[in-house]
Amino acid sequence: MLQRIEALEGVTGVIIGRSYGGKSLGRSGKTGAVKIQGKKPGGLKAVTQSARGLQEIFILTRAGDEERIATQISHLRG
Repeated sequence: MLQRIEALEGVTGVIIGRSYGGKSLGRSGKTGAVKIQGKKPGGLKAVTQSARGLQEIFILTRAGDEERIATQISHLRG
């Protein structure tokens, strides 16, 4: 899923952050699911569901592309 996010137009990179073992996104928490948590300067803060738990990610974007990229990510399927 991270490669698909990196391939979106306007995404300049993905930074992998802290991992939380044993946690889940809930009912929609299938492996590969991504939940955008908010817009931050320079990109989007998100979490993705892995087989072992949650993985924090930061999606670096071009200025002004955050909303469009967040919408595209919400339509991606794992």
